[in-house]
Amino acid sequence: MSSAESNLPSSDGERSARPVPSGFEWWRRTLEYKTGLGLTAESKEQYEQDLAAKIKDDQCKRCYEFRDWMLNFSPTVRFMAEQISKVGGNINSRNIICDECDEFKSGGFHPELGILLCQNRIYSKWHLEDTLSHEMVHAYDHCKFNVNWSNLQHHACSEIRASSLSGECRMMNQVVRNGIWKISKGHQDCVRRRATLSVRGNPNCKSDEEAAKVVNSVFDSCFADTRPFDEIYR
Repeated sequence: MSSAESNLPSSDGERSARPVPSGFEWWRRTLEYKTGLGLTAESKEQYEQDLAAKIKDDQCKRCYEFRDWMLNFSPTVRFMAEQISKVGGNINSRNIICDECDEFKSGGFHPELGILLCQNRIYSKWHLEDTLSHEMVHAYDHCKFNVNWSNLQHHACSEIRASSLSGECRMMNQVVRNGIWKISKGHQDCVRRRATLSVRGNPNCKSDEEAAKVVNSVFDSCFADTRPFDEIYR
């Protein structure tokens, strides 16, 4: 779980007041920037600021497009939304927010605010599906099991389940994203590694050794718990 410390944006439509550059004028400025012809220090600085705003806007639009597609068509995301509703929660387009993240993470869950998708860390539609599925497992666990996120064992258990059930640790993801070719217990090793890294980020965790110890202490029982699925599908 990676809780969002700051307030999430209130809606999909929040944009900067400055218009996002586009069209012929943007093309002209890009050529000027790349060739250096006619480029001043002031125009260079302004171009770089506008480029950063354009990238952010494009990432935001793409993230919300992917999110909406998943809410409508992903079997895993649709199933998890139904299961969260059955245990008293409500995860939908109003509380699944796209925004930039400073840390190296692709998403987060906050019990009061909802789910954060890190638009600058999402590199494909299917990566977003895995990330959203992961955070939805956290949302399910929070409602179903009344998780105390300050408790390292509670945190570790939900991280184990989320990494196992979301599809993040299926073999092809490990090969494509991490270059790891391991057949025997590769899924379990991935789950353990991801859960340990997440628990290490908990403010109550004192060291790498403590994170590993906590994850190991609950691993077998939490890995075996595939609720609300009958088994590991992804």
